Amino acid sequence: MPMAVACPTCGKQVIWEPDSRWRPFCSKRCKLIDLGDWLDETHRISESLDSADGGADAEHWPSLDEGDVEPRH
Repeated sequence: MPMAVACPTCGKQVIWEPDSRWRPFCSKRCKLIDLGDWLDETHRISESLDSADGGADAEHWPSLDEGDVEPRH
C-alpha cells in the first residue's frame, strides 16, 4: 500500500511513489511557492553554520597541495 504524505505547502495528500512527479509537493505550483520562500528567506535553517561545524571557518581549512584539484561549484 503506497504511503500518503501532506504537501508541505498546501497540505493536500500526495501518494509517495515514483510516479508522483512533484513529491513531496502536490504540484509544480506548490514546489515553486516553497522554492520562493527559501529564496525570500522566509524559510531558513535556524542553527548557525559556526555552531554546526564547531566554529571552523575557511581560514582554518587545509590548503590545497600542488597536485590537488579544487572542486567545481
